[in-house]
Amino acid sequence: MRRIIESSLLASGLILSVAQTSLADAGSTVSSEQAIGGAVAAHGLDPLVLAAIAMMLLVAKLGGEVFTKIKQPAVLGELIGGIAVGGLSLFGLGVIDVLRADAIIAALAEIGVIILLFEVGLESNLKQMVEVGWSSLLVAAAGVVAPFFLGWGVAAYFIPDEARLGHIFIGATLCATSVGITARVLRDLGRLQTRESQIILGAAVIDDVMGLLILAVVAGAIRATAVGGSLAKTDVLFIAAKSVAFLVGAIFVGQYVVPHLFRGAGRLRSRGVVISFAVAFCFLMAWAAAGVGLAPIVGAFAAGLVLDEVHFEVFLQRGEQPLEQLLAPVSALLVPIFFVLMGMKIDLRVFARLDVLGFAAALTLVAIIGKQVCSLAVIERGVNRLAIGLGMIPRGEVGLIFAGIGATLMLPNAQGFSEPVIGAATFGAVVIMVIVTTLVTPPALKWALARRESPPTIIGVPAVATRETKD
Repeated sequence: MRRIIESSLLASGLILSVAQTSLADAGSTVSSEQAIGGAVAAHGLDPLVLAAIAMMLLVAKLGGEVFTKIKQPAVLGELIGGIAVGGLSLFGLGVIDVLRADAIIAALAEIGVIILLFEVGLESNLKQMVEVGWSSLLVAAAGVVAPFFLGWGVAAYFIPDEARLGHIFIGATLCATSVGITARVLRDLGRLQTRESQIILGAAVIDDVMGLLILAVVAGAIRATAVGGSLAKTDVLFIAAKSVAFLVGAIFVGQYVVPHLFRGAGRLRSRGVVISFAVAFCFLMAWAAAGVGLAPIVGAFAAGLVLDEVHFEVFLQRGEQPLEQLLAPVSALLVPIFFVLMGMKIDLRVFARLDVLGFAAALTLVAIIGKQVCSLAVIERGVNRLAIGLGMIPRGEVGLIFAGIGATLMLPNAQGFSEPVIGAATFGAVVIMVIVTTLVTPPALKWALARRESPPTIIGVPAVATRETKD
């Protein structure tokens, strides 16, 4: 393990040193930007981008390996690895600033996010959401409303000089739940088939849908304000209705159009038909979402949500791998670029400010408390309400995606100048919240599920009402 860390750090350091040297040499005659432009013109692709991607993949896999060894989500290792690389700019490594602003790396990171949300949608199941029904819906609603207003209030208290829409956006970042992290914990514990797990996962998916809808509305309001307009209540209702209509339309397409599409694709015998058609469908849905004014990740999530195993029966019958396995290598290459880039964008100097740390602590506290309200919304008897509340805590990749979008949205400040909705200090506070909520969930959920001696309630098997299992 030690040798792996030393080798990876040495390789990353060499890559960055060579890149820094090449920029310095170019700067002796022209500016760094001019040198980069000349390289692009000569080669079609800036070689610095290739070195940066190599470095980011090494850092991501190193960080992921370290955190996997300590039984934590690999995504945290990728993020913290990016933070470490970004911190090198404090020691005079100016190439980091160039990489942070590079358009090609940003585009690859955005494609990685689209693939990630597509995977989250594939892991979600509409039928299971219907089976758990009202419990998941009520849990999800409570898990969105409470964190949203708590986050809004905390933001208004700690950063009162920011625009109100900025406070609202921070509240929106607390709404979603990381389906992937919670599902992994439950799978490792062998509890995926329990009633509690199905309620948690169903509610987490609905949380994401609601969170994306809130994101669409708030982002629409911010864009309208940025151009000097305002968003009336009718506009808000229109954006919300448009978002719902898009998701309903996506479900309709999944039920009546996609089966015919993949049935026709089943006649093709060339290599990679499944992955090509699936990713093409994902990108088209992301494009359609952007076309109606929604975030592309909404379309990517909807694409994964409507695709089902039944669509790939023809390919599975002839021995091809399931879509999730085919997509895994693509995800393994593109998704880490997003998390490393998010880490690189964090200014470590903000962590030396007590006001930022206080804001992060308060944000983390309300993020945890807000999700515990979920346990009060469970209407079924004989289920572990505490476990449900704890299972909804992690924000993981979804919270980072929301924060990343906020960093690209601009609002005018008191002086009339545009600045990001999520500034450097706020972004750092949100990242701390994401890390803490993701770290505390596995041990807390394991403790909550193991604290009762009675066997878990399995779907389809009536629960035995005992003194220990009643709430």
